[in-house]
Formats: sequence, structure tokens, C-alpha cells
Amino acid sequence: MLFDTHCHLQFSAYKDDADEVYKKCANRGMLLNIVGSQRDTSVRAIEYAEKYPNAYATIGLHPIHLISAEVDEEEIQFKSREEEFDYNTYKKLAEHDKVIAIGECGLELYHLPEGMNAEEAIRIQSVAFVEQYKLAQEMNLPMVIHVRDAHRQMIDLIKTLPGIRGVVHCYTGNWDFAQEYLSLGLYLGFTGVITFPPKKTDPKSQTDLLEAVEKCPMERILIETDAPYLAPQAYRGERCEPWMVEEVAKKIAEIKGLSVDETITQSTENARRLFTRLKP
Repeated sequence: MLFDTHCHLQFSAYKDDADEVYKKCANRGMLLNIVGSQRDTSVRAIEYAEKYPNAYATIGLHPIHLISAEVDEEEIQFKSREEEFDYNTYKKLAEHDKVIAIGECGLELYHLPEGMNAEEAIRIQSVAFVEQYKLAQEMNLPMVIHVRDAHRQMIDLIKTLPGIRGVVHCYTGNWDFAQEYLSLGLYLGFTGVITFPPKKTDPKSQTDLLEAVEKCPMERILIETDAPYLAPQAYRGERCEPWMVEEVAKKIAEIKGLSVDETITQSTENARRLFTRLKP
């Protein structure tokens, strides 16, 4: 059973055809984890999980929404909505039986507002991350962890948080950082980024990422899309949809010398081990 362990089917990119996209996934017998990025999208993640039988929700506050900033990338342009983490509000959401994790939350240094330095951003983001860690601990839920340009800071912070469980979502770092996350008991989530060709301006980053895929124990790998973003290379330029996660499984199978079925089976078993609220 394919399991896209990280998608955003509740985002506006699917406002006109979310039902049709879900049907494509359901026809493949898939499971979906619909991930929130702040209060409103967390609420909608739960609503979608209630609506769709094979969908679950993750609720939390993304670091980009802690500080108002302009986000302008190839696939997305918006101004992030500044929000404080309200523990009681998110706790009430986390009590829903289809909520399987807290997140996505973490550290983000790629998008910083003008005039804010990295140290101040990490301070603000770390406070919110620790609050979400406390909620995850109270609710006995794993965390979906976002890290961008801040692996060292994230690892150092996680080392201070006993009993943390979770997945480093959309891992794009090197094997050195990957080993540290694995030693802390975390899983690594890989997306369609692993199918991309090397960047002409920075080919080593893709080589490093594929080394991490090759060396990461199969028992600690989750597969995901981050849809509507990061469509795998076979669909590059299109809106990413959760069923495209099979391309990620194919690439991992190729790198590790496994069959696609073995890769899908093991990665889904891994997800079930981590997300303990999943129904059998």
C-alpha cells in the first residue's frame, strides 16, 4: 500500500479539484497524511481526514508562519501569516482520532524577513518548536519536522529534548547530518527531490543527498511528495499530486537495488511504526 506521508491536499492549489485528486489516490489504494502549516490549514487537514477514508491529519505551526515574510519561489508566492503557537488550541485539534502527528514544525533559515538575523529567527522558532514538542509528548504523538538551512541548529536543539519521536520531512541534507538524525531515533522522509538532476550551480548537493538515500537503513525511510510542491522529475513543471509518490519509491528502489514493491511495503511499515494512531 502506497503511503504519501506528507502532502497538503487542503492547500488552495487543490481548491477546485481536491475530490478528484483524492479519487486518483483512492483508486491506487493509497494512504495520505495531510499536513497543516498553521491553525487554519491544520483545521482543514482534519476536515479532509474526516471526509476521506484513507486520509489522516498532522497539525502544527510551520516556522515560516511565526514571522511574517515574503515567500517567492518557483512553485509558490505568498506572504506568510504571522501566528503565535497557542498550546490549548492545538491540543484540542490533536485530540481528534485521525490526527497522527504534530507538525510540520521546525527551523527555517531560507526565508527570513528583511532586517532579521539568523540568531533571532532560530530563537523565535526554537521556542515554538519546543512547545510543539511538549504537546507531542503529552499526546503521545510523533513530530513532523521541517528543516531548511538549519540542520546543525536543529540537531543541537533535538539533543535537548528527551523522548522525541518523528520524521525529518523532505530531507535534502548530506549523510553526515542524516547519521545524526538517525542516531537520535528519527526517520528521514524523502520526496521527489531525489529524482531531480544535479543543479549546474551546485551538483554536489544532489550527490550528497543520494548518498544519504543509499546509506540510510531502509527501516528508517518514509516516502512523501510535499504536494502540491516538488513534483518528481517525470512530472516536473506540473502541480504535484500525492499519487506521484510512487516515483519516489521507484528512485529509492533503484538506488538500493530493491524492487519497487519491497520499497513500498517497507516504507509503509515504517510509517505505521511511527504513526501509531493509524488504523490497521
